[in-house]
Amino acid sequence: MEIGGQPILWHILKIYSHHGINDFIIFLGYQGHLIKEHFANFLLHNSTLTIDLGASHIDILEHHTEPWRITLVDTGENAGTGGRLGRVSRLLAEEKTFCSTYGDGVGNVDIRALIRHHESHGKAAKVTAVTPPGRFRTLRLAGEQVTEFTETPYGDNGLINGGYFVLNCCTLDLIEGDDTGWEDRPIAALVQQGQLAAYRHTGFWYPMDTLRDRTYLEHLWTSGAAPWRVWC
Repeated sequence: MEIGGQPILWHILKIYSHHGINDFIIFLGYQGHLIKEHFANFLLHNSTLTIDLGASHIDILEHHTEPWRITLVDTGENAGTGGRLGRVSRLLAEEKTFCSTYGDGVGNVDIRALIRHHESHGKAAKVTAVTPPGRFRTLRLAGEQVTEFTETPYGDNGLINGGYFVLNCCTLDLIEGDDTGWEDRPIAALVQQGQLAAYRHTGFWYPMDTLRDRTYLEHLWTSGAAPWRVWC
């Protein structure tokens, strides 16, 4: 799914890249080949190049692309969110700490501050806590008179999982198999052990779960008012 002509995945990587993170592992499932093709052609589409058909050679003369190193891993169409993490544990073996997120939410999360906060408390995992956007327009009444009609209200100030994690590698030991959902047994175990801390993000955060969500995010982007566009 695209926002402003770019896949939402591109927007998420741009957020991390703005904060100095440029080495990514992407877990592929349904239609993962499309993501492979997108990044395989990314350099080609953003470069000035010479193609020597006779010599079967391509020279990149100039490129306008990103400083990203991307590892694309097929993790199956049916694996759980935790199972996907478990499948790439070997690629994270030399890392003490890593960031993890889903592919469907954008925000102006300060990733550097999130990592510093994680490193300061000594817990195994950090989750970004956000206030969810409201799903319905809000009416305020004085008797029968409408005094306020709020277009995009936020929720009731309850906090939810915003999907931007910082994790120590020991958390991967909590994943039992491919069908493990990260939000189920691993998170429950971290909570029980007192090893899950929260980073409160009070800025913009929005998921793209429905067509309505995509339309809203597209409107923010095209109007030049996209709060997650921290790289500009």
